[in-house]
Parts: sequence; C-alpha cells; structure tokens
Amino acid sequence: MERVELLAELTRTREDFRELVETATPGELRHPTDGTKWNNEQLLFHMLFGYLLVRNLRPLVRLLSRLPAGVSRRFAAALNAGTRPFHVINYVGSLGGARVLGRARMIGLMDRVTHDLQTAVERATDAELARGMHFPVGWDPYFRDYMTFRDVYHYATQHYEHHRRQLTLPRARDT
Repeated sequence: MERVELLAELTRTREDFRELVETATPGELRHPTDGTKWNNEQLLFHMLFGYLLVRNLRPLVRLLSRLPAGVSRRFAAALNAGTRPFHVINYVGSLGGARVLGRARMIGLMDRVTHDLQTAVERATDAELARGMHFPVGWDPYFRDYMTFRDVYHYATQHYEHHRRQLTLPRARDT
C-alpha cells in the first residue's frame, strides 16, 4: 500500500465515520448490528477503537522493529496466550465507550486520531514504513504474523470496513 493510499483511506474513513454518527437517530444507534452482540453505537465506538489501537501501537512497533525478530515473535506469542482476556476486554470496553464519550466526542476523537495517523504517515520515511514486527494473530482476523508500519496503518481501515458492513444504520446500508 502506497503512502498516498494510506492517507486517502484515513481521510475517507474519518469523513464516513462523521457522516454515520451525525446522521443516525438515537433509536438507530440502539438498534442491534448484524453479526455482533453490540448495538450500532457500540460498534461505531469499536470501529474508532481500531484507530486508537493503531495510534497506541506505533511506539511498540517502533521499538520491537529495531530488535531481533525473535523478540517480537516471542512477544506476539505471549499476547496470543492472552487472547481470551483480550477479547473480553475488547467487548466490554465497547459496551460503554460510546455512552461515555457521546456522539460529538466520538467524532472529535476520530478526527484527532486519524489526523495524528496521517501526520505520522506523511513524516515517515519509506524505510520507516517498511519496518515491522510480529503480531498476535489470534487477536484480530486482519493481524498477520508479521506486519510493517504500512500494514499496521492499513489494518485500521480493514478493521473499520469489516465492521462497517455489520452496521444496520440506514446510511451504512445505502453505500
């Protein structure tokens, strides 16, 4: 994935997220999603959470990409051992995240985090974007055994698009 594509993805998802949240009625936000235990509001928070995760993963990838590959391989294996608790925390966190933040703060946070990620992509050299580490593949279907920074930035959008298809909001179904 080229830098310009990563930047365009971030812009597109930021705008899409804003539109989805702004156009949904309170009743539509409480409606169940397709294929998850969350309602639309909770799933929207979870979609935002994918970008927050990437923002917070950057220092870890930066560090582990500089160490021998065996270090990140062992780290990923340790995280994989904790897959079940991770999924519980991931689920429960999204239950209350949207309620705590509310619509405006969710939109604002998505704006800030995608802007931060775009700035990081713009500032990174090609060599930096090619650095990577091993990941806990049990945590997410879009995690691969080894991911570069490019892959990690793209992951957030893959995660977003996957869950966007599960929303039952009228606006999500129109596109």
